[in-house]
Amino acid sequence: MKYLAKIDILPLKDLLDPQGKTIANNLSQIDVSSVTDVRVGKHIELYLSSSSKDDAVKEVEQACSQLLVNPIMESYTYEIAELQ
Repeated sequence: MKYLAKIDILPLKDLLDPQGKTIANNLSQIDVSSVTDVRVGKHIELYLSSSSKDDAVKEVEQACSQLLVNPIMESYTYEIAELQ
């Protein structure tokens, strides 16, 4: 079966996010004033061929924990959907 994993990686909440701060500070320049905080991260899409959704989850977890995410500085979430 084919799956699509959509992974979002963000800096940990306790860490300074200089890109987010820059964006937040400059939003007022374009008359967007209701934003109170901005976090900038990465979005990764993985296309997988796995025998089951459980196997796809294991592969995504392995990819995140061993390559894609620095757990000292980042957190991640993901969704996996079966493709037709």
